[in-house]
Amino acid sequence: MSTPKHILVLRFSALGDIAMTVPVIKNVLSQNPDVEISYISVFFVKPLFADIERLHFYAIDIKKYKGIFALLKIARLLKNTIPFDAVADLHDVLRTKIIRFFLAKKNTAVINKGRKERQELIRLHNKILRPLKPMFERYADVFRSLGINVSLNVEQGIAVQKPDKSLLPYPREDNYFIGIAPFAKHNSKLYPLDKMKEIISLLAKIEINKILIFGAKEETTIFMNSVAYSNVMNMAGHLKLSEELNLISQLDVMITMDSANMHFASLVGLPVVSLWGGTHHFAGFYGWGQDQRNIIQTDLPCRPSSIFGNKKCPIHGDVGCMQEIEPEIIVEKVTALIGYKSTN
Repeated sequence: MSTPKHILVLRFSALGDIAMTVPVIKNVLSQNPDVEISYISVFFVKPLFADIERLHFYAIDIKKYKGIFALLKIARLLKNTIPFDAVADLHDVLRTKIIRFFLAKKNTAVINKGRKERQELIRLHNKILRPLKPMFERYADVFRSLGINVSLNVEQGIAVQKPDKSLLPYPREDNYFIGIAPFAKHNSKLYPLDKMKEIISLLAKIEINKILIFGAKEETTIFMNSVAYSNVMNMAGHLKLSEELNLISQLDVMITMDSANMHFASLVGLPVVSLWGGTHHFAGFYGWGQDQRNIIQTDLPCRPSSIFGNKKCPIHGDVGCMQEIEPEIIVEKVTALIGYKSTN
């Protein structure tokens, strides 16, 4: 099998998972100057792939293509539009299985998600708690299966931003900028909101801390109704994704859970203090280049209860597995990272 020159990549969701493919794609193209990649995904994520040389992004409104004949239409469109000679399926769900079947390329590679290992990690009884292969390496393995040599380099995967200071809602001066993303897609990954408000309160007492809140517009606006400090600003819904990435790159640190915002911050090289509940970084979804010493979690026999956080904890239910993580622990970690000690 000859080494491909133009690879068609399929990945339609989820947002954080798509973000995790970006540094791998950057490494593949940096280390293989004769290779081109056409990335097929949803329109919203296009800014994640901006300014990557020899990367062609094709947006498909996948929700409009329902049923097998619609997926056949996508496959025909791709074959008629893109001169690819190999297919890399980084998703391996029913939709991409059907598309790649219709593409009928012999030179095709598919991600190995390690489903058996995952089940051993999340089962309640006889749990085998061990680090699984990081998703970045699983994505890289797909390209290796196609004959592409790639060694993952953290610096090559960082999306260096040219700071747009007009995005900062406060003067840079001697201030510290702290990002907080208080929400996650699933409840089992959500840090208790009353405790998150305590974190904001503790950090806001220090005037030089400028705290920017990120997330989906509706839920974050409701949350902010009970958070009123002159040095706390709600950024949700005010920026395009490209602007949000640029703003995040100008922060000093970010507090997130196992969420897309952890991966956004990681893409631009920002240190993240990450909070983990129903999921666990052992599953391989930790942020690109992040220091594991900045993980905050508790060792509970039920953790992790799921890979993606979409299942209730069998012991704690909707309450989740973060109740024992106190706000002061998180604030101490943040203040240590940004280089001063709180004197509250």
